[in-house]
Amino acid sequence: MIEVPMADRAAGPGAVQEWPTAALVDEVLADRVWAPMPFSEFIVKTHGRCNIACDYCYMYEMADQSWRSKPMALTRATVDQVARRLAGHLGAHAAELPEVIVKLHGGEALLVGAEEIDYAATAFRAAAPEGTAMRLSLTTNAILLDDERMLETLLKHDVQVAVSLDGGREANDRHRKYANGKGSYDKVMQGLRALRQPRYARLLQLVLCYIDVDNDPLAVYEELASIGAPAVEFSLPLGNWSQPPPGWVADGTAFADWLIPVFDRWYGTTPVPTTVRLFDDIMALVLGGHSTTEGTGIGTFRTLTVDTDGSIELVDTLRSSFEGAPQTGLDVFHDDFDAARSHPGVVARQIGVRGLSDTCRSCAVMEICGGGQYAHRYREGSGFLNPSVFCADLTKLIVHIRDRVLADVEALAATQEV
Repeated sequence: MIEVPMADRAAGPGAVQEWPTAALVDEVLADRVWAPMPFSEFIVKTHGRCNIACDYCYMYEMADQSWRSKPMALTRATVDQVARRLAGHLGAHAAELPEVIVKLHGGEALLVGAEEIDYAATAFRAAAPEGTAMRLSLTTNAILLDDERMLETLLKHDVQVAVSLDGGREANDRHRKYANGKGSYDKVMQGLRALRQPRYARLLQLVLCYIDVDNDPLAVYEELASIGAPAVEFSLPLGNWSQPPPGWVADGTAFADWLIPVFDRWYGTTPVPTTVRLFDDIMALVLGGHSTTEGTGIGTFRTLTVDTDGSIELVDTLRSSFEGAPQTGLDVFHDDFDAARSHPGVVARQIGVRGLSDTCRSCAVMEICGGGQYAHRYREGSGFLNPSVFCADLTKLIVHIRDRVLADVEALAATQEV
């Protein structure tokens, strides 16, 4: 087993322990009403390297540099062991897991090649017991999609594809470049054109966009909407209170100011050309529904990551926090997935509002915001029991969307009363 402390990271000699600690687990487990939930989403890293060099990448450019000591790619022996652990977990919790998601990630997931994608997809699908539906997805920069063999493999296994693209040529190539400095836009669009052929078009699930406030928000949105994916996901840049995100200013709202015009354009278009996950989730929560993504709402965290060496880890975005942040000390060769349910980093995200800071608990938009993305809450010395570093942005965006949606609901109700 990989010997990594399961909690209690100290900020320095003599420093206090950072939250969440093992004491949280003891406290929560003493509550006979609470029980840990099984995992329903598994991120499996097929390859640990990438063919471009995005300057904002949490994998290679941020605090955790553990990728340097990991195997370049997932071996078939590791795939087989992941499949065994999946089968065990899904079988043990079949009644609670009618559907699970396995996401193939990297680095660049497609670097492993079509044959290995085929092997992994076959093994993982076979791990699902009768009565449990398994969705397979893959996140890619799209450059290697211009390959009929790869596309046929994805089609064979019904692998839904999420493509990273930051907008048009200028916006995308601001950060998403090759190591030699050349922009990736042309190759990405070439791969997207291949994927959008009629035979494969249904595989395109999502376009992922990193927000840079120097890019024109409406131009970026229109470019992404024109791709024709069912959904677009805007991601706030990674960072935290100790290492602020690029473009962030204390108490500023530059990111809300960027997103609000996009919301107004999207919301005011009938029919909407695509789903925007962030907006859809906020609207759903305003109307009493549920969020489908990590960064909004008070949902139950049920995601694990398996790295190329078989290590069982927390979500990758924690790499932006500190060295070793995603590590649990567990691996698929020695541990089952259930063992991770008692990890402080899992427990902290399965206890609802108890896992939020006092500031968040007293906030009027708490149930919609949910504290924001977990990685954005980190502060060296105290850990993750803080509001999001994007607190001001999230509040402004949520209030704007809430007020507009509720005004429309009220207006609609008034017309029906006439």
